[in-house]
Order: sequence, then structure tokens, then C-alpha cells
Amino acid sequence: MIHEMITSLSAAEVLDRAKVFFAERVPNYGAFLEKEGPTYATFRGQGGEELTVAAFDAENGTRIRASTLLFDQAIGRFLSTLPVAGGSAT
Repeated sequence: MIHEMITSLSAAEVLDRAKVFFAERVPNYGAFLEKEGPTYATFRGQGGEELTVAAFDAENGTRIRASTLLFDQAIGRFLSTLPVAGGSAT
């Protein structure tokens, strides 16, 4: 499933927060950094499941796209910790 939102944080801040969140705040389903670049981070978790977070500049903030097959609830929790840009989420 793909999750999206726009935040007021920078892409670097989003990715830094994702690294901490998925390694430390997801009990029983921790996902750990596998690959990263300036606009994305890929994590590997339970059973080798993948979770990807991408963050890039948008017109009114930073657009975040996250995808996974197993970590939908964790992604939802992560996105809920971020400030929404302009009071609008998608």
C-alpha cells in the first residue's frame, strides 16, 4: 500500500525521523535501514519485508510517499507524528 502526505519539515528531517522511528518505536516489527539517498530510505524488517520512505520538495512543503506490504500500521503511526503542511493531508 502507498501512503502520502505533505509536511512542513524538510526531506532530510523526515528521513532522519524515519530512521529513528522504524528502528526504535515499532515493537515486534522493527525495520532497519538498508539503503538511503538524499530523497529516500529503504528499510528491511521482519521476514525480509521492505518499507520505503521517499521525501521530496512539493509546492507547499515536502511530499512524503511511503510504501510497504507489511508495515502499513507503522507507516500510519509514523506519518501521524509529522506536522501537516497547510493543514492538509492526502
